[in-house]
Amino acid sequence: MSKRNKIIYWVATLWLALGMLSTGAVQLLKAKAGAGGVDSVTHLGYPTYFLTILGIWKFLGVVAILIPKFPLLKEWAYAGFFFVMSGAIFSHVVLGSAVGEILPSVLLLVLTIVSWYFRPADRKIISV
Repeated sequence: MSKRNKIIYWVATLWLALGMLSTGAVQLLKAKAGAGGVDSVTHLGYPTYFLTILGIWKFLGVVAILIPKFPLLKEWAYAGFFFVMSGAIFSHVVLGSAVGEILPSVLLLVLTIVSWYFRPADRKIISV
């Protein structure tokens, strides 16, 4: 892996981790405002208990992506992040949310894809 690709991977992965941790914390604490907070989730039509589920899985996903080894677990974490962020984008678009409300989910989706694409070989599932 080239030095450039390592830098891209770690920058994207650390920003992704920070974004997922911060939104996961907002969701676990059931904060009213903020990206993914109670106001946002209820506006999208989801129940508030959904916040606890999302917050816990985001924290676990960050741990899975950052720890060494366990490539299958990493694939599941990346897939989960992809589904959650694409679902958030779709939910906002269907309700006609402002672009400013959609952009955080788009950014986290892009970071998920970039981090996944540039991950080092030891963090990939090796096909035989």
